[in-house]
Amino acid sequence: MQAYQKCHEPFARYCSALAYGRMDAQDLMQDVLLSAFQQFERIRQKDQLLHYLLRAARNRAASHWRIGKRQADITEQQAARLRERGANAEVLVDVDILYRAMDQLPDKLRDALVLFEVSGLSMAEIAELQGTNENAVKTRVSRARTALRGQLEGRARSTHRELLQTLGSLLL
Repeated sequence: MQAYQKCHEPFARYCSALAYGRMDAQDLMQDVLLSAFQQFERIRQKDQLLHYLLRAARNRAASHWRIGKRQADITEQQAARLRERGANAEVLVDVDILYRAMDQLPDKLRDALVLFEVSGLSMAEIAELQGTNENAVKTRVSRARTALRGQLEGRARSTHRELLQTLGSLLL
């Protein structure tokens, strides 16, 4: 639990962003944490627990997505959680538009953007997690932002940056 404490916030944000509209974020977190707890002795680099958790969440979510599609009841559960955290109807609409736009991004761009903007990881941490260098991560984040900007132009009340910041604060 001590190793997990410093990982909790970025891990929770990542899972919430990754799972939105597709599966329950709490279920994803619990599945990954249970697995990590059971495998903790096998994790070689305990200081890299966050990276282990993020990879495991991504893999678990990808497996889930292969089996099922977007589920309306899960989306409503997630909207209810966002309302509990202070999101109004306009923000919920904007968040839905943002997620639909993010769904159009290639996986590596979307992951880099979520890890940086929502989870708050540094470029160096993302580079290590994605097995690349910082410049590649900067390029991915920049391309993801540009693509979102183009997709959201005129559709959302807020800019893509404001939406991502709002989303990050709501996904705690």
